[in-house]
Amino acid sequence: MTVTSDRRPVFTHLAADDSKKDFARVSSETALLEPQLRQPAQALRRQIQPGLLALLALLTAAGLMILGYHWTGQPVSLTIDGQTTHLRTHQPTVGGLLADRGIVLRPEDIVQPALDTPLKETTSITIKRARAVTLVVDGVRRTAYTQAASPAAVLLDAGVELGPYDRVSVNNQTWVPEEPFPNNHPVEVSVHRAVPFSLSDDGLTAQLWTTATTVGEALAEKGIPVYLADAVSVPLDTPMSAGLHIAIQRSQPVRILVDGREIHTRTRAETVADVLTQEGITLGKLDYTKPAVDTTLQGGQRTVDVRRVTEEFVYEEAPIPFETLWRADPTLELDSRRLVQAGIPGVRRRRTRIVYENGEESSRETTSWWVEQDPTPEIIAYGTKIVWRTVQTPEGPKRYWRKMRVLATSYSAATSGKSRDHPAYGITRLGWEARRGIVAVDPRVINLRQKLYVPGYGVAVAGDTGGKIRGQHIDLGFDEDSLELWYRWVDVYLLEPAPPANKIPYVLPNWPRER
Repeated sequence: MTVTSDRRPVFTHLAADDSKKDFARVSSETALLEPQLRQPAQALRRQIQPGLLALLALLTAAGLMILGYHWTGQPVSLTIDGQTTHLRTHQPTVGGLLADRGIVLRPEDIVQPALDTPLKETTSITIKRARAVTLVVDGVRRTAYTQAASPAAVLLDAGVELGPYDRVSVNNQTWVPEEPFPNNHPVEVSVHRAVPFSLSDDGLTAQLWTTATTVGEALAEKGIPVYLADAVSVPLDTPMSAGLHIAIQRSQPVRILVDGREIHTRTRAETVADVLTQEGITLGKLDYTKPAVDTTLQGGQRTVDVRRVTEEFVYEEAPIPFETLWRADPTLELDSRRLVQAGIPGVRRRRTRIVYENGEESSRETTSWWVEQDPTPEIIAYGTKIVWRTVQTPEGPKRYWRKMRVLATSYSAATSGKSRDHPAYGITRLGWEARRGIVAVDPRVINLRQKLYVPGYGVAVAGDTGGKIRGQHIDLGFDEDSLELWYRWVDVYLLEPAPPANKIPYVLPNWPRER
């Protein structure tokens, strides 16, 4: 102790910040004290060493004894729920071994061989522990230990009877009662009692059983669909109870074609109008449906076609031709004209109703006509005054009362269109023999028997007609052996005498036209 006390100041001194010189002095002092410290330690070691050696020998002997005891025990294999352990024991029986190992058994556990079996008769022990099963039956929860392999066996051991429509679940999964348990431990077996209920589905009645907790779940369990438009007598979240009656009034599917859309819906409405109201579809003044809005909806899918109808009124104008009135004017020379009043076309208006269905024209009808403005007739004065004039001809001067511009063609008996054996071959309209000097005319323009002068042809008489001789067109006659072909416009002079005033065609046609 003294040594220890003397050394403390030295180490305290060393803790201070000293120079190298101080450190050398301390080291020399320590060297002087070292023999004094070594002597007590050696004495203490001589006292402790014999005791340690004796303790070590004792422990070695004990270990050898324990090891010897162990290896002299009987070898046994212990299997618990399929897990095997190999061990040695000096216990005389199976029960003694299990107690020695601290293994607690339940009455439902199976041990093979029996607990009182001497170990010298067996080297293998098997324990099959009972399964812990939680039973939930009729609202009561309890735990059972069993060697049963299926829910049906467990329930049989527990005295629980299953009805024909009851449902069993294992760990909240529907389970066939006879199927083996899953490998996982523990398990919970629940019995869902079925309750009877009656169902009336659109007039069809059936007695059914269900383990569902609510009406909606019961209908889904039976595969009975319920649509939003269907009417169910009780709410779908109503708890199921024995004897509950459920009535369903079915809606029917309806397809609606409207405004370019196709709507599929269901309804319990009675008429087309009711289902349109249900879907918020309104009809315009002219709109209609196929079938009609008062049609009763019957079973099966129905299609309602909504026809959007619009109408348009179109107003159109058409001219009314004016009439030309001719007035004789004795002060005007023959073939002269004067416009007395200009003609103005009238206006006729028409109103047409156009009907469109779904944007496409379906009908067009004229609803009315009326005269917006009457036409104003054109009035033309024509001259009736004959002025005599003279024309120079190869036969000398000839007096004429009318000069006309006509198309002149030529013909003979052979070109008149009749065969030589025809009774009228070569005979003119007046019964004369066709020859030079006889001209075919339109009697509405030039009177028959009228004398006329055709420059380049000569003086002739209008004595024939022809099917193609119309208006200001004449056909010059020739002998068969001296036919000259004509097709030209010429001035023709009507020679004296002039016909009576009532035989004169004062207004001549303007066709054919010279080109």
